[in-house]
Amino acid sequence: MSKVWFVGAGPGAADLITLRGAKVVSEADVVVWARSLVMEEVLEHASPEAEVFESTSVPLERVRELYERAVHEDLRIARIHSGDPSLWGAVLEQIELCEDLGLDWEIVPGVASFGAAAAALGRELTVPEVSQSVILTRRASRTPMPNNEDIKAFAAHGTTMAIFLSAARPRALQEDLLEGGYAPETPCAVVYRASWPDEQVIECPLEELADRIRAAGFTRQALVFVGPGLAAGGTRSHLYDPGFSHRFRKAEDRKADRRRDRAPDAVADGKS
Repeated sequence: MSKVWFVGAGPGAADLITLRGAKVVSEADVVVWARSLVMEEVLEHASPEAEVFESTSVPLERVRELYERAVHEDLRIARIHSGDPSLWGAVLEQIELCEDLGLDWEIVPGVASFGAAAAALGRELTVPEVSQSVILTRRASRTPMPNNEDIKAFAAHGTTMAIFLSAARPRALQEDLLEGGYAPETPCAVVYRASWPDEQVIECPLEELADRIRAAGFTRQALVFVGPGLAAGGTRSHLYDPGFSHRFRKAEDRKADRRRDRAPDAVADGKS
């Protein structure tokens, strides 16, 4: 049966593709991938008999021709996307194309680049009592942003932001973040090509962000994080708090704990 699978191959490292994604690639008659975004080692999962189609410079019209072939020749196509297809994957227009052709399709999720970047930092992006939200966004470029979706407006929330596709104009990005409400000393991090062999990580306060990005020479494939949660510590979640109960665990007797804590003082004062 002809079908297209949109496979999230992960952020870069070939072994970050999911088991499901690797299986789909191995069973495909045609594998479509973009050399500029996906590590070539991912193709090791493909069958030796599969036709491999490199799509870096291919417009949607050429993709339509390939999907028409799938319908007529009963082909299974694995369309490999970097990261997860749900984020800036240009997958919606391809889904519409499949539906126009009467071609079955399915999305196989992948590891998103912001997750790999956070792993490279060794940080949890949601810190109790500091930041419980993560905003994923980008600056306007040749692709405009919708109304009310600009960096300044999002910065006003003061939570963690993961900013994609914005390293080419670091000075403008820094100014937007400052004008939006982040303090100059707000922690920032830049992760270049997360999980690739040439991965690089920069950590700095917001007031140094533009200079550090320019000094490193990053203009693309760099993800910028900003927010107080990036340097927070000393907080504790309810998940492992002995006094917090949920359906799988009863809370410990905190009154008993307090009685035990007070006992030595009581003995010392001759009150027991």
